[in-house]
Amino acid sequence: MRRLRARVAARHTVAKRNAPPAVETVASIAERVAVLMVGGVAPALAWHYLDESLGRRDPASRVVHAAATADDVPSCLASAGDDWRVLAATLAVSARCGAPAATALHTLSATLRAIGQTQRDIAAALAGPRSTSRLVMLLPLVGIGFGMLLGFDTWAALATAPGAVCGVLGALLMLGGWRWSSALARRAQPRDTAPGLMVDLTAIALSGGASVPRARAVIDDVAADLGLAGDSGASESAVDDVVALAQRAGVPAADLLRSEAARIRRDAASRAADAAARLSTHLMIPLGVCVLPAFMLLGVAPMMIGIISSTNLGI
Repeated sequence: MRRLRARVAARHTVAKRNAPPAVETVASIAERVAVLMVGGVAPALAWHYLDESLGRRDPASRVVHAAATADDVPSCLASAGDDWRVLAATLAVSARCGAPAATALHTLSATLRAIGQTQRDIAAALAGPRSTSRLVMLLPLVGIGFGMLLGFDTWAALATAPGAVCGVLGALLMLGGWRWSSALARRAQPRDTAPGLMVDLTAIALSGGASVPRARAVIDDVAADLGLAGDSGASESAVDDVVALAQRAGVPAADLLRSEAARIRRDAASRAADAAARLSTHLMIPLGVCVLPAFMLLGVAPMMIGIISSTNLGI
């Protein structure tokens, strides 16, 4: 029974690692709802059809079922997590500004798929440094085992007063190195999970005929209602620049805003890739400061203590 549970847990872990980013699941749902709406299906009925078509194993089935039975779909989606909150904001803004929901969802789907691909690229870039860090963390234990293979009782050496001191210091260094490496890996992750979202929402609002002040008011209300965070200062500046350009050129501002949002996402992806590339170098710092000294304290020092002890006993 225990082996069966262990196998199930291992398969679950592997499946979780191989699962696509959650944002791509949201993109798939947004695209399906958009296609149903283009086919003439009412929004509320589209969620019901989608709920009936999804199996229980589908990661989005629980959220879709809740949306199909909810009176307020955006609020229901927002409660499902940050990735779904983006879809909720798109639906809320398009409804309040009278923008075509299907068009907005198609645009959102493409946006989320681009973000998902960026997350995949970042995860691939971080996989190497993380694996190296975890492998290096095993060096002290390898040192202890190597000493025992050579015939030295390193475990007994760690029980002596000098060995205990080495063991405690080595364990503290290992813990510090692990926490340091984890902190560096977290900092390499992008903080903004949906770059350019506010600019995209402004484009949706303007496509519904809203003015720029009206669009900002609606987006602020939606962000407050759904708990959506964003860099409003940078977004407002980008929107102002694009709208001014559109007015001078006499072209629709919505298309330029979508182009600006795409540029913001490309820049964010580039910064994230650079951060992931720098991580491999930054991980060398805890390696040299913590892990290698811990290897000396836990692997080499007990072996030397064992050699000295055996020499003294022999004398």
